[in-house]
Amino acid sequence: MNKYSVIGKNVPNIDGFDKATGVAKYTTDITLPNMLWGKILRSPHPHAKILNIDTSLADNLPGVKAVVTGKDTIGKKMGIWRRFPEFCDEEILCRDKVRYIGDAVAAVAAVDEDIAEEAIGLIKVKYEILPAVFDPMEAIKEDAPCIHDGVELNINVTRHIEWGDVDEGFKKCDHIREDTFFCTSMAHVCMETHNTVASFGYDGKLTVWASTQSNYYTQVLLAEMLGLKEGDVRVIKPHVGGGWGGKLELDSTQFISSLISMKLHQPVKIILTREEEFIATRRRTPVHYITRLGAKKDGTIMAREVRAITDGGAYTAMGATTLYVTGFYSFFPYKYPSYRYDGYRAYTNMVPSSALRGFGAPQACFVTESQMDLMARDLGLDPIDFRRKNAMEPNSVIPDQAFIQSCGIPECLDQIEGFIKEKGKLPPNHGIGVAGYGFNAGGIFNWFDTPYAFAAAVVKISVDGKVDLFTGACDIGQGSNTTLSMICAEELGVHLEDVRLHTGDTATCPPDLGAWASRETLMNGNAVKAAAADAKRQLLEYAAGKLGINIVYDLDIRDHWAHITNRPERGISYFELVKEVIRSKGGQQITGNGEYTPHRKGMVSPAFSFGVQAVEVKVDPETGKVTLLSATTAHDGGTTINPLGAEGQLEGSVCMSGAYGLTEYYQSKDGKILNGNLRDYKPFRAADMPKVNILQVDTYEPEGPFGAKEAGEGLAVPTPGALVNAIDNAVGVRIKEMPITPEKILKALKEKKLQEKKTGKKR
Repeated sequence: MNKYSVIGKNVPNIDGFDKATGVAKYTTDITLPNMLWGKILRSPHPHAKILNIDTSLADNLPGVKAVVTGKDTIGKKMGIWRRFPEFCDEEILCRDKVRYIGDAVAAVAAVDEDIAEEAIGLIKVKYEILPAVFDPMEAIKEDAPCIHDGVELNINVTRHIEWGDVDEGFKKCDHIREDTFFCTSMAHVCMETHNTVASFGYDGKLTVWASTQSNYYTQVLLAEMLGLKEGDVRVIKPHVGGGWGGKLELDSTQFISSLISMKLHQPVKIILTREEEFIATRRRTPVHYITRLGAKKDGTIMAREVRAITDGGAYTAMGATTLYVTGFYSFFPYKYPSYRYDGYRAYTNMVPSSALRGFGAPQACFVTESQMDLMARDLGLDPIDFRRKNAMEPNSVIPDQAFIQSCGIPECLDQIEGFIKEKGKLPPNHGIGVAGYGFNAGGIFNWFDTPYAFAAAVVKISVDGKVDLFTGACDIGQGSNTTLSMICAEELGVHLEDVRLHTGDTATCPPDLGAWASRETLMNGNAVKAAAADAKRQLLEYAAGKLGINIVYDLDIRDHWAHITNRPERGISYFELVKEVIRSKGGQQITGNGEYTPHRKGMVSPAFSFGVQAVEVKVDPETGKVTLLSATTAHDGGTTINPLGAEGQLEGSVCMSGAYGLTEYYQSKDGKILNGNLRDYKPFRAADMPKVNILQVDTYEPEGPFGAKEAGEGLAVPTPGALVNAIDNAVGVRIKEMPITPEKILKALKEKKLQEKKTGKKR
């Protein structure tokens, strides 16, 4: 008999048919009676004082129902790091000052979208232009413009991680490398732009339909910013067309549509344009790195030191998290006897940088894996052997940071090494590069200051045996609806089609912190498993008496059959058992409750996934063009709940992270985004996608439901690092800045030829 009935099977997403046939409803599809259209006026200046806003012409335009400015707000500043008031620094609708091109200064609501757009053009704002700064290295200088009062040198946040004696560790090294790197920014490029429908009733209750990654965060932050009670705000999340960290925080569509609806008692809908999506939402954090790595001749790493300066943009957002996480993942997935990290986040007059799939880990991986290859070459070692010698292992302890129970990085290295050997000799200008990685399965630190459990679920069983699962988990395309339903069905011993999922509504579902840090499978999965186990216990307690068994643990339910575990032929139908238990409870449904909050030592996560990726590239030395041919990833995600879902996550990860390494980045001048459209921004298209293969490495994570970890963000971490190593192996040039553009490769090839001519030596 297989260990599991549901888990481990290839299951299409349970909402896949609705999405494929167009039945699925997104926030953009929501239409309410008497609904108005909202539009937002944004600053054309990167840094300026607001002297006056004249809305008279817009107020008098036929069809306009309301015009609002920062003076219509309660004046509260927003921040998702609620435990630290100094990080709550964004008004959303500015009152006195704008800090980047795209900051919101006014908004209108009208009977249709065209009138709202016309009205925006009639609002006159008088500004006093202030000096601006766009580079973090310039922002931290003594003479730089001050972006936020009271913040010295524009240094928004600092982070420090250290263990061991780093200076002594470097003294013991036979070889030390020091390198500088730069990782660029990146847009989320969600196919569904930010949008909201808000409706405030005469009963004083606000209902919001939002494209969000966390109903709960949106509910709490809206209540705070609008002066409402949390219970008077209901947030409904329909299907979401992509998030990747960009829809985690309260955004301008949510706040401003709610603000206007409260003023008019009419529904208001705001949808950002594609240009607004680029210039006025969040972006991946750009990072400058200076790093030293020291090792002995045999390849034993002795010490590492990393210094990072990040471009935070105009507001804190999730930047404090990113700054810490990039330092944390700068030592993954390897063992360092001594390590020191100092991170600095600088305010600039740019679009705020915040969370984007990987939270700073892709940048850290690009740097770490570049140095690993460079160090291996310096020492004359095989790069995989060098990684294997220093790889983390099960039960690794990172002092004051994390305890790692399960770790399959050694097995991942073995799988990738075998794959590379099978490839054999490559054609000219082809190269294979590898990158190791690790990533968290949820976050531990309660920076949001929630009083609730990190995840909760409720299971209700009806008399017909159908199971209603209530959870606040947010499926934004990653497949958590399917994964959680599978976990529920497995624990209860029913079929997947017996489970009806209820999610996306703060009025009916328990609080959940949302989809970020790859937390839903482990954290909400634990809550769902606990809720299902609670309901199952009630069934088995009744079955024990009926079957003459004293210990409930000797019973189980599988495939609709409640039975004695060591005598499976003795049992009772699940459906009959449910009827009898409900009858014995006076007709009440069987209800199970579950929750999960991690309490493990360490600041980041209760568990970590691991993996190694190998990519093959072809480089055209005449043009510098890089073609990504294939990406093969050996991934340790613990017990794989849904292999088909993991495969889909990998394909999406390679699409996103391959573009991050090669083509995607913001082009700007004096704070203005120059490529704020899909044509000029250049995300990967279908034709750019390589062959993708995933090699599952199964481990068992004691902290995860059925031993599961994550298979989401971790898969998006290694590709840029693997790409830069593959390019070096293909044409012998090392690029230390992302994205790896053809211009950079051609420049490096030219410098290489000059160097070879000068020295008479070829690489």
